Amino acid sequence: MSRPELEAASDALREAADVASPVLADDLVEKAETVADLATRNEEPDHGRLARLEHALRGFVDEGSDEVAERVEQALDHVREYRKTVEGV
Repeated sequence: MSRPELEAASDALREAADVASPVLADDLVEKAETVADLATRNEEPDHGRLARLEHALRGFVDEGSDEVAERVEQALDHVREYRKTVEGV
């Protein structure tokens, strides 16, 4: 199953990695891979998993340049939009 909002979040994180410092880029690519995995899993990620993801992404906003922060914010927006579709809470 494909989840377009999470795929878009993963893409935004990869774009952020392209303009980030090498150390931060590695972390962003790792997180992009995690989000891409969530986008294609059979099971839908739950609110707790998505909340932890949002928390981790907010940390990247503070670590990078304005350009990195902008792209990470885009990823966060996609995750938040996806989270609105998840049942529960």
